[in-house]
Amino acid sequence: VQLVESGGGLVQPGGSLRLSCAASGFTFSRYWMYWVRQAPGKGLEWVSSINADGGGTNYADSVKGRFTISRDNAKKIVYLQMNSLKPEDTALYYCAMDSSGWTRGQGTQVTVSS
Repeated sequence: VQLVESGGGLVQPGGSLRLSCAASGFTFSRYWMYWVRQAPGKGLEWVSSINADGGGTNYADSVKGRFTISRDNAKKIVYLQMNSLKPEDTALYYCAMDSSGWTRGQGTQVTVSS
């Protein structure tokens, strides 16, 4: 299993970013996918999840209405569109999946600052 995140960067408050996670090594279309994040000095926080066919999504209250998770099963990519970003969204963002144990990628840094 390999998960590779990209798309992070430095953005001003109110800005947008789209994160991508390219998956390989497993049957992508059969698994729920997740985005989690870790802010400096804090533990992992679940952000969003999407079911195997993309028809069901869930969001943490802290991002609901601002973030949108989606997936392209043909390309084996899961996305996280982040709008109206706030300084408290600053974190290392990981995509993750659970197949007999959790796997996550190396993460992509999102920094929201003026």
